[in-house]
Amino acid sequence: MTKNIFRKQCLAKLKKQKDKSCFALDKKILQRIYQEIKASGAKSVMLYIPLRIEVNIMPLIRQLKKEKTGLLVPFMEGESFRLVKYRLPLKKKKFGILEPKNSHQYRIKKIDIAIVPIVGIDALQKRIGFGKGMYDRFFEQEKKHIKKTIFISRIRCTSKEVLTDEYDIRADKIITANMRT
Repeated sequence: MTKNIFRKQCLAKLKKQKDKSCFALDKKILQRIYQEIKASGAKSVMLYIPLRIEVNIMPLIRQLKKEKTGLLVPFMEGESFRLVKYRLPLKKKKFGILEPKNSHQYRIKKIDIAIVPIVGIDALQKRIGFGKGMYDRFFEQEKKHIKKTIFISRIRCTSKEVLTDEYDIRADKIITANMRT
């Protein structure tokens, strides 16, 4: 099986989920992520603005913002992204992704926890994403500043084969509604 075929199979599973079940799954996942953040004492957290098939982390973002946690989100530039502070309003950009308005680049000193959405993982527990390679390019440059990486998805979609490349990223922890490693 190729990475592209596996990605398509996982995306099909994610798209089949009903909104009611997504809400319950997301709530369960968000509780686990919040526990991880609090247990680690994280002061700076890298998150993402979710697409419809990704775990809706907006309630977590609102909670962490109230608690004055430093929140950073991707701002797409070319084939990768840079991090900007999370702030409203959000604007729809390329691939239908919402982003804050362009602001001065956040100078990365340390990210305590990076929360990264996944489509699936392979036998090496490496990330299968949407196929654009943006997270891989970002992590290649910035992994020295990231203390802990957590992959999240609503469903567990795991290949028994190695499908990833050397540059694909690996997490310290994977959280789905039915799996926690």
